[in-house]
Order: sequence, then structure tokens, then C-alpha cells
Amino acid sequence: MRHLIFLFVDHFEPRAPEEALSWAREYPERARRFADAAGHSPRHTWFYDEDNPRILDILGGLCRKGFGEIELHLHHSRDTAESLREKLEERKRRWSAQGAMVTVGRGERCRFAVIHGKWSLDNSRGPEHCGVNNELTVLREAGCFADFTFPAWGPMQPRRVNSLYYATDDPARPKSYDDGTPVAVGRPPSGDLMIFQGPGRLSGIPAACAWLPGAAWLADRLWLTCALDAHLPPWPGRVDRWVRANVHVAGRPEWVFVKVHTHGAREANRAACLGGGFDRLHSRLREGYNDGAAWRLHYVTAREAYNIVKAAEAGHSGDPEAYRDFETPPYRNTR
Repeated sequence: MRHLIFLFVDHFEPRAPEEALSWAREYPERARRFADAAGHSPRHTWFYDEDNPRILDILGGLCRKGFGEIELHLHHSRDTAESLREKLEERKRRWSAQGAMVTVGRGERCRFAVIHGKWSLDNSRGPEHCGVNNELTVLREAGCFADFTFPAWGPMQPRRVNSLYYATDDPARPKSYDDGTPVAVGRPPSGDLMIFQGPGRLSGIPAACAWLPGAAWLADRLWLTCALDAHLPPWPGRVDRWVRANVHVAGRPEWVFVKVHTHGAREANRAACLGGGFDRLHSRLREGYNDGAAWRLHYVTAREAYNIVKAAEAGHSGDPEAYRDFETPPYRNTR
């Protein structure tokens, strides 16, 4: 028996609350049509990039109904380590007032996942989109448990692909995540931050070519891009290629992780996320990877996927359903 652990992460950048309201209106109706092996509807992770309390409240309503969780989409520029720490602390203060970033239960604490704006984690695209060479350390110290930025196009793409691994920060240079130590069953965690990749490219698209006509088409066919948007809809063959990329914890190949991403607040991408593309995606997942014999399907958030990875690392096996909250508990705004 193999298990497909599917997570949908969203670089969520709404310009106004109305763009979040469309998700509140449309997502539950779509999601309730589908279920995984344990009866969970598809779960979305909104990596939100601002702190508008109205938008946090709208997304929090979806979280409380079990449709997903909110994480941090980090856009910043020309920062130092100290100025970035200040920004993160301010974001934590504002979000925690609405139950985001704060775990439930005894000993509640601030925890979060991150997707870096412009894919420029650890200053990989220069100070205009970051500026902090020791960003992995700053994020870890602020409570970040994993990065979900990659794969990426151009020079931001790490050498390591289709992998779950730990990156060790080097404050003397950017892009410390370029390589690292794979997460493995029985191997202690290492480094500064877990890098949680989706099905990735064999090599990056040169930055100068990334926006040429046809680049997205080539990316999907040659580099296994896991983006879903108006130009790259979720047709069934793409789903099968994502699974074949075989992202897993070393030593636990029967637990296969597929992470796809979108920019879901954009009107142009609405059909891929909330229209017919949604139905095609989840119909293929249901038909191909949830028969109960060869495959069982699990819809998870970024936090739950991380917890399942940590459970595999600790030596657990069997049904990953039991490990959704293995290390990091749910957030207050999901209750």
C-alpha cells in the first residue's frame, strides 16, 4: 500500500478583502464534493503576505471549517538580520491576535511555515527581494519550521530537486539552501531549516528566458513544474507526473508527497483553483490514487505535511493519517 500526501500551497496576495471573500464563497462548495481516504475534504494552505485583519478573519473562517490553514508569505527587501527580526515579530504580534501562528494546547507557541516572496529565500535573488544572507537562521529563531518555496525558476532554484532536506545556513553567502542533508528515517534532524520541495525541475529555466512566450509550456513538459494557474491547468497527466517525481523521506518510499502551488488571489487563476480545474485535479486524485488497495489519498496542509515528514524521520510507518499533528499542533484559528 502506498500513500499519496497531497498539499496545495498558495502564494496568496489579495489586493482587497473581496478577493478573499470569493474563496470563502466558492471553496467550501467545491471542496465538499471530494474526500480523501479518511473523509477529509481538500485542504488549502494560504501563505498570506500582509496583515489585513479583515482578510485574516475571512481566511480564519475557512480554517475553522476545516478547509485549510494560514501560513506566511514573506515579501521584503533590503533588510538586515535585525530589521527582518523586527518585521517578523510585528507580524507575529498582529497575527496572533486572531489566532494565526499560535498553536493550541498546553505550552502554546509561535510556529509557522514560509514561502518567500519572489522565490528569493536567503538573499538568492539579491537585496531588492531580500538582503539577508543568514535568513534561514533568522526564520528558525522566529519559529519557522519549514520553507515551502521551491521549486523555482532561474537562479533561485536549488541544485537539489524532488527532495525533503535540511539546509545549513552560511551567513557569509546567499542561497545556503542550495544543497543539504536529506530527511531520512532514523537520522536526527540537522542544519537550520527544512526545505520542503514540490515536484521539481531537472534544472532551472535561465532567468533571461523565464518570461519568453512558451516558457511555461516548456517548463511543464521539461522541468515538471508544479504550478497551477491560467496557463498551466491541472490536466490528469500532470498529476501522474507529479507522483512519479517520487518526493519522499529517505527510507519511507511508500509515503509520497506532492506539493503544488498557485497565486490564488489573482482573477486570472480563479478557474484553475476554484473552477473546472479544481474538479479535474481532484477527480484524477480520487480515481488514480485513492482505491484503497494500491493507494490511499491524504489531503493535508503545509503544517500537517511537515508533521508527517517528522513522523517518518522518527521511524513511524503504516498509515500517515495518525501523524497530522505529530510535532506541531494545530493553530488557534482552526478551533
